[in-house]
Amino acid sequence: MLDVRPIPAFSDNYIWLLTEGPGTAVVVDPGDADPVMGVLSAEQRALSAILITHHHGDHVGGVSDLRAAFPGVRVYGPEDRRIRDLTDRVGEGAIVRPDGLSVAFRVIEVPGHTATHIAYVGSGCLFCGDTLFAGGCGRVFDGTFEQLSDSLERIAAMPAETLIYCAHEYTLANLGFAEWVEPGSAALRARLESDRRQRALGLPTVPSRLDLELATNPFLRTRDADVIQAAERFAGRLLGPGREVFKVLRQWKDERYD
Repeated sequence: MLDVRPIPAFSDNYIWLLTEGPGTAVVVDPGDADPVMGVLSAEQRALSAILITHHHGDHVGGVSDLRAAFPGVRVYGPEDRRIRDLTDRVGEGAIVRPDGLSVAFRVIEVPGHTATHIAYVGSGCLFCGDTLFAGGCGRVFDGTFEQLSDSLERIAAMPAETLIYCAHEYTLANLGFAEWVEPGSAALRARLESDRRQRALGLPTVPSRLDLELATNPFLRTRDADVIQAAERFAGRLLGPGREVFKVLRQWKDERYD
């Protein structure tokens, strides 16, 4: 059975460690090699594969050192010349079968945060990098608002029980903005109370389930009447559901909250 655990890195990153029994491991988005090497050494594991979602340094910064330590490691990532050290460039529909795991992951393209962002889907899990966060979503860098909106709608259509493994512990801050958007939401209040307890105990708030995101994450609720009205109040004009509401929400958070 697939076991997924977070390896904390930097101030708020999570590098995901995937294992099935002893011996080997796979990691997702290792921005720093040191914490990965520490866990692998303590558990006497060899690294068999690395899954990369996008080119930002806090997701790929440890790859070179990990490849030096494990010369046979396979490194999967998107078609992007900015990412060095890849052994396998993968895109939409590719199937990734990392050594040491029985799980096969399907690659989906989810641009927006970056133009070449991908995610990995398998065994009820979504490793989505910085596309979707617990309670929020990534900023738009070299992608577009329209791309990110479409990518989030694609994720929203996945099974409700899908576990969302994002790459940062941004949840409480994200939910603070969600309160601006839907201050009367009972589901959001309950989530905030639960996640605050988790963080007070030093525990991660991720993974989250997709059905929880659909109920409380404004960036997945851009067709909900209350979210549309909140975005329209901020924008001072009528908005079409979906892309237009998403863009206003993302700009609102960028300009007034972050």
